[in-house]
Amino acid sequence: MKITIKEIAAITGVSTTTVSQILNNKGQRFSEETRLRVLKAVDEYDYIPDYFAKNMIHRESKTVGMIVPDVTDLFFSKVIEGVEAYFNKKDYMILLCNSRHSARKEKDYIKQLQNRSVAGILLASPNSLKLESDLKGSPYILIDRGLNTRTEGNLLVKEYSGVYQAIQHLIDNGHNRIGMLTNESGYYEMTERFDAYYQCLKDNNIEYNPDFIADGPVTIEGGYFAAKALLEKQFITALCCGNDQMAVGAYRAAYELGISIPKDLSVVGFDDLELSAFLNPPLTTVKQPAFDIGYTAAQYLLQEIEHPNESIPNKTFETTFVERGSTTSIDKT
Repeated sequence: MKITIKEIAAITGVSTTTVSQILNNKGQRFSEETRLRVLKAVDEYDYIPDYFAKNMIHRESKTVGMIVPDVTDLFFSKVIEGVEAYFNKKDYMILLCNSRHSARKEKDYIKQLQNRSVAGILLASPNSLKLESDLKGSPYILIDRGLNTRTEGNLLVKEYSGVYQAIQHLIDNGHNRIGMLTNESGYYEMTERFDAYYQCLKDNNIEYNPDFIADGPVTIEGGYFAAKALLEKQFITALCCGNDQMAVGAYRAAYELGISIPKDLSVVGFDDLELSAFLNPPLTTVKQPAFDIGYTAAQYLLQEIEHPNESIPNKTFETTFVERGSTTSIDKT
């Protein structure tokens, strides 16, 4: 059971005002002995101030927490934009937390958000979770692409069909030496994209070559190093990138190696980030509705907050293949 500030005051033999001032760095008038006694008790009893408790006596919390694995990831920035667009209309504030793909940080943030009495939590996670123990009954929605098994409130994207269409596009244009940049183990859930790549090759009687696969973080830098390592060792005519950010890195690697896109190498991405249309050449990619994912997640969370006994539907988002200038027929090279 959570310990209160009154109990900390009783344990240390001081007033609640004294405890509050020391915790808020306003306790300069108290002796060092008193300050250390309070801080020791706070640490020993794992006391965390409930910042919103006073307000909640008179009104409901109008704040939600959101935890994402990387706030600099351009996909998640678009998801966050969708969440904000919905909650701003509902007069809700968002506390945004950056877990840096760490399960430990996720748990720490969940605990801190709960102790700030947020109305609910949106969690975009690349990790498998113990939902009941980690979230402790808080209203929540996961943006995890089906990584954690639930019966309702699943936000899924047709990633498999999107990537399959992209690989088929390359094959139809004469490519049979097709590489792929995917994620490093444990970093991000991208299994369906690889499965689609593998199955499309198989369906077209093209032998899978594990040497045509390079792993790395799903970032621009990760794409750069993975693409450079692959292109230096293997001759491929096309490259499927795990996301658009990796494709941006692949562009740089190809340039440094004197490989022309699309003359020497066709490139496809995944996401259709805003910058993708402004690359040179513009990137052929698979569009997924990041803004809509965030907007829907926010809708579902508010439904969970306001109507906890009602079931939340599952939703599957379509993908769209967007052909631009980064792919061409091998016959034209």
